[in-house]
Amino acid sequence: MDPRELYHLNLTRRRFLSAGARTAGSALGVAALSKILEARPAAAPLRGPHFAPKARRVIYLHMEGAPSHIDLWDYKPQMRQRYDQDLPDSIRQGQRLTGMTSGQARFPIAPSLFRFSKYKNNQDGAWISELMPHTAGLANELCFVHSLHTEAINHEPGITFFQTGTQQPGRPSFGSWASYGLGSGNANLPDFVVMITQGTGNMQALSARFWGSGFLPSEHQGCKLRSGGDPVLFLRDPAGVSREDRRAMLDTVEQMNEQEFARTLDPEIRSRVEQSEMAYRMQMSVPELTDFSNEDEATLEMYGPDVKKPGSFAANCLLARRLAERGVRFIQLYMRGWDAHDTLPAQIRAQSMSVDQPQAALLKDLRQRGLLDDTLVLWSGEFGRTCYSQGTLTPTNYGRDHHPRCFTCWMAGGGIQPGISYGKTDDYAYNIAENPVEVHDLHATMLHLLGFDHEKLTYRSQGRDFRLTDVSGKVMREWLA
Repeated sequence: MDPRELYHLNLTRRRFLSAGARTAGSALGVAALSKILEARPAAAPLRGPHFAPKARRVIYLHMEGAPSHIDLWDYKPQMRQRYDQDLPDSIRQGQRLTGMTSGQARFPIAPSLFRFSKYKNNQDGAWISELMPHTAGLANELCFVHSLHTEAINHEPGITFFQTGTQQPGRPSFGSWASYGLGSGNANLPDFVVMITQGTGNMQALSARFWGSGFLPSEHQGCKLRSGGDPVLFLRDPAGVSREDRRAMLDTVEQMNEQEFARTLDPEIRSRVEQSEMAYRMQMSVPELTDFSNEDEATLEMYGPDVKKPGSFAANCLLARRLAERGVRFIQLYMRGWDAHDTLPAQIRAQSMSVDQPQAALLKDLRQRGLLDDTLVLWSGEFGRTCYSQGTLTPTNYGRDHHPRCFTCWMAGGGIQPGISYGKTDDYAYNIAENPVEVHDLHATMLHLLGFDHEKLTYRSQGRDFRLTDVSGKVMREWLA
């Protein structure tokens, strides 16, 4: 066989068998292999909820760079008495450190500079930093998890793990799994939408694979809405091309794709057809989505002064609400700039000011429109920050390095028990003292609220049935309403 023909065949299973059948002398071997493959039971993917869901959609607020739990959510007044003391070896327990602090001669304890207050919730109250006053006012809506932990100690594997359930690139993102399992809630918008805010602090790389579909069909990858120009590339038709011309072109291309699919049976061809059709429909739906002119002034004021600035966290939070009410299944907002290795007090103050009012407004807006009960909201970074200072500690300044051993996330709505705190850390917010939670547990619980048994939402790739939670994870029933 001509090598060029083999290249074009790409040796998919069906192509391999059909190519072998055309090759003299190999038909018998190929037929035998075919029998072996056919005899092997194929795990049919289970799509659609396995049981009645509590949540119909997810809004995931990811604080990229890892915000300091010690300065926001995990109140440790005992650290003030230990200011500038070395972190005891009994606490550090030989933990692997990043190259940024492994060479330090000392590990001086740096208590938070910020005041904490106790806010009423459904337990004995929640201690929240002065940096988040708007969010603190909704303490009775929030479920805080103070005992989350991860193995990743650097941003790239940490974010990859939080988004895909593994530190290795190439797996489908959480949003892609949700899209694959739930299907569409709006024929004119993607199931999975991503928005990015640049923030004000130290930026980490943000890879498109964080919202990629991996080995799932490509129509399940996240669609990124841009903050400048058209929200989606090529949203407008070129000059001189009418909508009727665009429709005729798509129809012609679809016919050609259907012929190619009949010849090759490559499922990605059908995915491309679906994506082209979605793009055509988005030419009408996206301009309406991003037009805030029908929002009343009270709503705009609630989200804060940056709400009319495209790409701001406030604008993206309002867009998240508009996407939620239009049936989009998974909405992910990235807020960059939380990686404060030095001058943390100044950086975290600016970052918190950017997110506090908009994220509180998002929760209020969802609640007043009757959407919060079936919308699961998650707020988290990829790991936490150290209780000791990176570099020089002064009474008004410190930095914090990466800390995977414990950190805080919060959730609201979508079947989550409101107004509770789960898990505890030690007096240094360095180790977990009660109820450790793995990222797989968080994913398993969120899938449960969406109506899925996390062990059954699978997809076969390279001979293995993969899932978001890999081979781990348990549903945290203590969090459920």
